[in-house]
Amino acid sequence: MIFSRRFLPYFVTQCLGALNDNVFKNVLLLLVAYSQVDELPIDVNLFVNLAAGLFILPFLLFSAHAGQVADYVDKALLIRRLKLLELGIMSVAIFAIVSHSYLIMLLLLFLMGVQSAYFGPVKYSLLPRVLDNSELVSGNAWVEMGTFLAILAGTISAGLIVASNNAASLAAASVFILALIGAFASWFIPSIPAHSTQKPHFSIVAATLASIKKARRTPGIWIAILAISWFWFVGATYLTQFPNFARVTLHADPTVVSLLLLLFSVGIAVGSFVCERLSCRQVELGIMPLGLALLAGFGIDLYFSIPAKPELAALYNLQGFIGAASHYRLMLDLFMIGVGGGLFIVPLYTYIQARAKDGECAQAIASNNIINALFMVTSAIFAMLILNVFQWQIEQLFLLLAAANVLVLFGLLLGWPELLLSISSYYHRRVKYKVSLDDPSALHKQAELLVVSDNLSWRDMMLLYGSFTHPVHFADGMAQSLSINRLYRRALSRTLLGISNLINDNRTANIAIAELDVDSVICVSATQLKQAQAALKDYTCVAAKVIEVTAKDDAAKRLVVEIRPLTAA
Repeated sequence: MIFSRRFLPYFVTQCLGALNDNVFKNVLLLLVAYSQVDELPIDVNLFVNLAAGLFILPFLLFSAHAGQVADYVDKALLIRRLKLLELGIMSVAIFAIVSHSYLIMLLLLFLMGVQSAYFGPVKYSLLPRVLDNSELVSGNAWVEMGTFLAILAGTISAGLIVASNNAASLAAASVFILALIGAFASWFIPSIPAHSTQKPHFSIVAATLASIKKARRTPGIWIAILAISWFWFVGATYLTQFPNFARVTLHADPTVVSLLLLLFSVGIAVGSFVCERLSCRQVELGIMPLGLALLAGFGIDLYFSIPAKPELAALYNLQGFIGAASHYRLMLDLFMIGVGGGLFIVPLYTYIQARAKDGECAQAIASNNIINALFMVTSAIFAMLILNVFQWQIEQLFLLLAAANVLVLFGLLLGWPELLLSISSYYHRRVKYKVSLDDPSALHKQAELLVVSDNLSWRDMMLLYGSFTHPVHFADGMAQSLSINRLYRRALSRTLLGISNLINDNRTANIAIAELDVDSVICVSATQLKQAQAALKDYTCVAAKVIEVTAKDDAAKRLVVEIRPLTAA
């Protein structure tokens, strides 16, 4: 997959875009912070905060329209146009950097934010169009790895550029060459025709509210958006506070800041690929809580791993910091926090891509970007409140974030029935039993299925729940005789489908209409089949059952989920 034309040009293009954004932004901030800028009409600190705000503002203003555009036009064509826009912006940046026109560079940073806001929805909505469902987790893992390593490389490269003797010339050449290579790579992305026929309508407030309202109509997607936004709240807080954390708490110089960024970013990359391995090339929402648990556990341990401040007058440099054994536990904690972040975010992005309707994936990603931006702004306000108003230390802020991760984890488990069922399904299919799928016709990949199965145990229900590509619902009455705890019964009850209500109320059962509109799989008993067929005439009927197989040379019990067309059952 990685070297195929349907993925590699896109991957190179998006990585170079993230790299160029961070090179340009950090070069601007470092030039302002370390150069003579008496010609600035505003205070340096105000300029730095204004730069951060201007880059994120376009995500709030234009993401909704960007989502509509990404769903309406050919995605490859849109990417090429956006890369040409980036090339134009960087062409002007050459003269702004060389002439030290910082206010013009500030304006160009805003324009780069606009370009990124329009690139974000097409960046993620492209993947389900060019990758098979079995490749979706892997594709997202590569994208997350590339994005965070590009952020890291851009941050470090900007420092090296500004520290060089020809900072302005090198910076100008770097941003232009990166934009040029990115534009060149985008021309190799194959055509990806639009799915949506809804013509984009430019509006800031109305489009933003409409985009959020549309995302909220599908509860699972909305909760996934909030969970991703929480990750960005936590991640933005860590990344923003690393410089002061290194200087004040760890008594270290700026080279250690780069080490902290490296540990965090590489951890996210590793976590993304661990997620791919654990998912077994399938969308597995049940892995996500493991990532959040790592964020919480190692975040709490980070607080207790901070060594006492040394009595040395000089700050730790990179070599001295790594050479001190007292820092090993802290470095492991930061790395594992990154791993947890990768395990947390990849399943969520994959879930949104898999659950969004055809022609609306980019709009769902756009809604996600809007909420992400709001959470990131809130994280800055939250950090200022904790550190400046309440006068807490940075390590106490990190401890508070870790404790909040625990609360978020319990909130998701209690408020998202699909998550709890996905965890149980993953445990039964990947941990407790060896399970294989016997489906010669690949019926489990089809949408709009009526699955007939009788006398299901809780184990069987969980195996069926995770065996289909599309979301699974069980008809009411199928779980009445099951002996399960209150938490699972509550989660299951919120996803049960009332067959009689389905007929009488035209698809308004115990679950939201939006849940049925995403090509759902409905599990019914044989006695409910006729009623279900009357309500869901377009659905294909299949039979499914779980068979136990015991091999002589294998002590573990092996289970087979058998799926057949109903006529052949």
